[in-house]
Amino acid sequence: MTERPEGRSRRPRGLAGRLVLLTLLAAVQGVPAHAAGGVILVLGDSLSSAYGFDVQSGWVQLLQNRLDEQSEGYRVVNASISGDTTEGGATRLPAALAKHRPDVVVVELGGNDGLRGLPLSVTRRNLERIIVESRSSGARVLLLGMRLPPNYGPAYNNAFHAIYADLADRHSVPWVPFLLEGVGGVDALMQDDGVHPRAEAQPLMLDNVWPHLEPLL
Repeated sequence: MTERPEGRSRRPRGLAGRLVLLTLLAAVQGVPAHAAGGVILVLGDSLSSAYGFDVQSGWVQLLQNRLDEQSEGYRVVNASISGDTTEGGATRLPAALAKHRPDVVVVELGGNDGLRGLPLSVTRRNLERIIVESRSSGARVLLLGMRLPPNYGPAYNNAFHAIYADLADRHSVPWVPFLLEGVGGVDALMQDDGVHPRAEAQPLMLDNVWPHLEPLL
């Protein structure tokens, strides 16, 4: 009476062991390269959405290309929308975090707030919310700083730029002082509107980001 239950109990254990072995083998042989490193979520606006040229030339895609070349194993998700503000980004963030479960969140927002002359307190509050919620999800955060065109005046421009430095210091997150360093104000690298960089500027933008992003990988 006891032999049949024992026989049945041995067979599932053996089957389970074979299934585990097959699963491990499949994982080694079939998992995409991007799965190893994790996910980088870029939450941005037109500066990251390749406005005015082919998306394959944008700095975000160039980032994916560099990661692939170096076998870093990260998948870059570009959650950037042209014209977006910090409020829009903060609103979209929870769904993006839940869907993609990023290991790193790159925050490239605020430029449209400044161009529209929105209250600095609103921009600061939204950026802080994005930082806090991203970190609460377990992600590391990189903040990309922005500056406004000189016609906005030094007082407003300096106060606007200080938001990024203050938040980076307060929350101990790395930041890029100016995403468009070496690009903004250079006619050959800017589109006719004077606001959006050309495709030729995208490698420089990636080079501005990379030294601050690489330590987070």
